[in-house]
Amino acid sequence: MSILTREIMNNFKLKFPLKLTVILIFLSLTACGGFANYEKVDQRERPDGAKAKARKNIEEGRGVGIGSLGGRLGKTSYEFSTSNPMWRASLETLDFLPLTTVDYSGGIIITDWYSDSNSAEEAIKISLRFLANEVRSESLKVIVHQKTCSANLNCKVTLLSNTKIKEELHTAILRKAAVLEKESKKKKK
Repeated sequence: MSILTREIMNNFKLKFPLKLTVILIFLSLTACGGFANYEKVDQRERPDGAKAKARKNIEEGRGVGIGSLGGRLGKTSYEFSTSNPMWRASLETLDFLPLTTVDYSGGIIITDWYSDSNSAEEAIKISLRFLANEVRSESLKVIVHQKTCSANLNCKVTLLSNTKIKEELHTAILRKAAVLEKESKKKKK
C-alpha cells in the first residue's frame, strides 16, 4: 500500500466515528420530537404570577408542590431521629452490636449476626420495628433470630418468639425512652 492510501485510510478511521456520533445525536433528538413538539399558548389564558402558574400546573398534573399533598399548603411538619426518644433509646441500647440496617424513615433497625466469644456455633440477629412514635409497649416490636451452626458449617436459623433476650431488650428500650422523653420535656420548660 502506498503512503497516500494509508493516510486516506487513517483520516477515514478518525472522522468516521465522529460523523457517526453526530448523526446518532441528531436522530435521537429528532426522534423524541425535540424540534417539533411545542404547543402554541395564548398568554392571555395563562395566569399572572409565579404562585398562580405553579398552582395551575399542579392542578393539571404537570408539577409537584412541596407541602401541597392533601390540600395543606405550607403546613409541613418535620421529625428528626434525634427528637424521637424510642429511636434514640434503641440505638443507645444496641450500641454494642454491629448494625446492618438503620432506617429512620422506614422505622427499622437490624443488627448483624452477633455471637459472644464463648459460643462460636451460635449467633443472634435482632430486628427492631417501630410501629408508632409514642413511648408505649405497643410501639416497638422486637424480633430475635438465632443461627446455630454445626462443625461442618451447616447452619440453621430459627425465630425466637418468647425469649429472655427479647423481653429484656423490649423493657430496657422502653425504660430508656421514658427517661429520655422526661429529660426532653424538662428542657422544653
